[in-house]
Amino acid sequence: MQNRKFQEHFVAPIEETPVVAVDKLDESQKARSTWDDAWDSMRRRPSFWISSALIVLIVTVAAFPGLFTSVSPNLGCELANSNGAPTAGHPLGFTRQGCDVYARIIFGTQASVTVGLIATLLVTISGIIVGSLAGYYGGFLDAFVSRVGDIFFAIPTVLGAIVLMSVIPERTPLTVAFVLAVFAWPQIARIMRGAVLSASNSDYVTASTALGVSKFKILLRHVVPNSIAPVIVVATISLGTFIVAEATLSFLGIGLPPTVMSWGNDIAQAQTSIRTNPQVLLLPSAALSITVLSFLMLGDVVRDALDPAARARR
Repeated sequence: MQNRKFQEHFVAPIEETPVVAVDKLDESQKARSTWDDAWDSMRRRPSFWISSALIVLIVTVAAFPGLFTSVSPNLGCELANSNGAPTAGHPLGFTRQGCDVYARIIFGTQASVTVGLIATLLVTISGIIVGSLAGYYGGFLDAFVSRVGDIFFAIPTVLGAIVLMSVIPERTPLTVAFVLAVFAWPQIARIMRGAVLSASNSDYVTASTALGVSKFKILLRHVVPNSIAPVIVVATISLGTFIVAEATLSFLGIGLPPTVMSWGNDIAQAQTSIRTNPQVLLLPSAALSITVLSFLMLGDVVRDALDPAARARR
C-alpha cells in the first residue's frame, strides 16, 4: 500500500510519444535529391525554357521536315529562279542553282542534328564505360587508359577527323559521327574518371563493401549514378560542338558529300553568291548558330544547377 501511494504521488506517468508516419511528412521534411534541387534551379531560369523550346523545335524539324515545308529541296530547283528574291511559297528566296533556300535549311537540319546526336551518344557511352572502369579499378587499367587518352588529347578533333575522313570512301552521317567520336571520347572519359575517384571514397561505398557487395555491383548501383552529373553537362555542350564540327568538315569538302543536304554544304556552296545574294550564306549560318547556341545555353543552365558550390550559395 505504501509503495502504491508513493508511486501515485511522486512518479509521473510516462506519456507515449506519437509515431508519425513517413508518408504523412510534409514535403519540406522529406529528403531531397540532387536532381530535385537541380530541377528547381533550372525551372526558375528563363534561359532554360528558351533553350529547351528551341531544341524541341530543332529536333522536331530534323525528325519531321515535311511538316514545315512541302517544297522539295532538290526536285524543285530551276535555273530560271537562280538567286531569285523571296516569292509566295518561297519566303527566303532561291540559291544560285534555283533551289528553295527555306526548304534546304529545313531538310539540312536532319543531317546536321543526326551527326551531333549520334556523336554525342557514342562519346558519352564510351566515355562513361572507360572512365568508370579506369577510375574505380585503378592499377594498370587506369594507367593504360590515361596514356591512350593523352595520345588522343594531343590530336585536335577536327584535324584528326580530316585525316581519317580522307581515307574513308563512303561518307554518311553515321560515318562522320563515328569519326568525331573516335577523337572526342577522352574528354568524357577523363571527367568520368575524376568523378568516380571522388565517389569511391564515399561512406556508402565503404558500407556496401563491408556488407559484402561485389565491386562491380557497387560501381553500377552507387558510384556511376552519383558520378554522372558532370558528364551530362559536358555532353550537352558537346552536342553543339559536334554540329559545328560536321559543318566545318562539310564546308571543307571532307565531311558529308554535296548530295547530302546539310548546313555545312549549303554554306560552302553559297560562297560564290556572297556578293550578289548574301542571304543564301547568312541564313544557313544563322540556323547553325541558333542551334549551337541553344545547346550551349542549356549546358550552362544544367552546369549551374548541378554545381555543388552554386547550390550552396543559393
